[in-house]
Amino acid sequence: MRRGERRAHGGNVGKAALEEQQPPPPAQPNGGAPGAERDGAGLRRSTESEVYDDGTNTFFWRAHTLTVLFILTCALGYVTLLEETPQDTAYNTKRGIVASILVFLCFGVTQAKDGPFSRPHPAYWRFWLCVSVVYELFLIFILFQTVQDGRQFMKYIDPHLGVPLPERDYGGNCLIYDPGNATDPFHNIWDKLDGFVPAHFFGWYLKTLMIRDWWMCMIISVMFEFLEYSLEHQLPNFSECWWDHWIMDVILCNGLGIYCGMKTLSWLSLKTYKWQGLWNIPTYKGKMKRIVFQFTPYSWVKFEWKPASSLRRWLAVCGIIFVFLLAELNTFYLKFVLWMPPEHYLVLLRLVFFVNVGGVAMREIYDFMDDPKFHKKLGQQAWLVAAITATEFLIVVKYDPYTLTLSLPFYITQCWILGIILVLTWTAWRFFIRDITLRYKEIRRQKQEHRQEHRHDKDKCLSNGDGHSALLEEPDGSKLRERKL
Repeated sequence: MRRGERRAHGGNVGKAALEEQQPPPPAQPNGGAPGAERDGAGLRRSTESEVYDDGTNTFFWRAHTLTVLFILTCALGYVTLLEETPQDTAYNTKRGIVASILVFLCFGVTQAKDGPFSRPHPAYWRFWLCVSVVYELFLIFILFQTVQDGRQFMKYIDPHLGVPLPERDYGGNCLIYDPGNATDPFHNIWDKLDGFVPAHFFGWYLKTLMIRDWWMCMIISVMFEFLEYSLEHQLPNFSECWWDHWIMDVILCNGLGIYCGMKTLSWLSLKTYKWQGLWNIPTYKGKMKRIVFQFTPYSWVKFEWKPASSLRRWLAVCGIIFVFLLAELNTFYLKFVLWMPPEHYLVLLRLVFFVNVGGVAMREIYDFMDDPKFHKKLGQQAWLVAAITATEFLIVVKYDPYTLTLSLPFYITQCWILGIILVLTWTAWRFFIRDITLRYKEIRRQKQEHRQEHRHDKDKCLSNGDGHSALLEEPDGSKLRERKL
């Protein structure tokens, strides 16, 4: 039986077996996107893998709303009745805010709407949806503070924050082989091999699993290096050697991460998605394998972005690339304006956050683009990710407008203007000029075919089938008409 991405509560084995025997109804002529098929569980596109599930519904998959409510009430009752409230106002304020967030997370995990993913558990993705709401509210609070108050507020999270920190300069001596250093002539390479190298690799491996397209990943990777070149006069952190940009980043770290990600995508697209209940598997090896596969997708959808197929998809893909690049830049600018060192745990937590919400957001965006008839509004996680990215950028604009308004070097401005002109020119040619030309050629072809058909019909009317003119067999009065013809 084909089941949706969302796990259905209350199913049983007998019902699943009955539905599996029933043939799927034919696809409706106007019921979905091209290549889509309907079955007993909903809509399955041609790019979506088929899933078989025996319908086992265990304790792990049942809703536990009353249990969570009871535990939460007991915890609040313990704090109220048995615990003495400290006389520290700052401590009570922190604890009250944390408790409020935890209560909201408990509500969201049990009551929020499910997203497109169900592995390892729908509650996991509901948790990150609620974390997105909390993070967006935190960003809005920071946005409405003065620059000094906002930076000093970070001390409530970590007392070591709120102090201006110098950015590390990755440029300087760019010699791959330094003959002046007899001890270690390759010291420049070893200095660049810090903790960000594996971070680049794993980051692009996970981004590839989100985007699921080699071309888009490579475009974003190369474009970000151009952005680092363009903005190194604003952030010293962007100042890197040429071989650090193109060899270590694009080819080794990013390229290898994208390659491994594409290999993983190939395996996921070929994998058989057949699910059984853990207690229905007879062998211990099968049970262990089933536990491991619980952390793999329930089903798989191959992304076919097709940006050149229509103007709508082209603009959507350009928008996705723009938001991706903006979120990448926010990572560097946020820690610059909020005075957070690159190795601080808040920077790492933000990256972990985007890793978990990015995949859901990309799937919701793809569903919105690929099948607008059945997804008439943008998904909740995609909406929040877009709002978070925009709010982060607004914080950067407010907290340090001087850095952002530093003018670009003239040659960089020329390069960006040339690139924008090329993109706009290709867009106008592909979706306007080319379409008008093809439409004009099609109209001319149709007119020529119509004229040929008209001539053929006229010849048929003038001939009676034996090669003689039909006018010769008319009465005498028609001879004059024959001469005129």
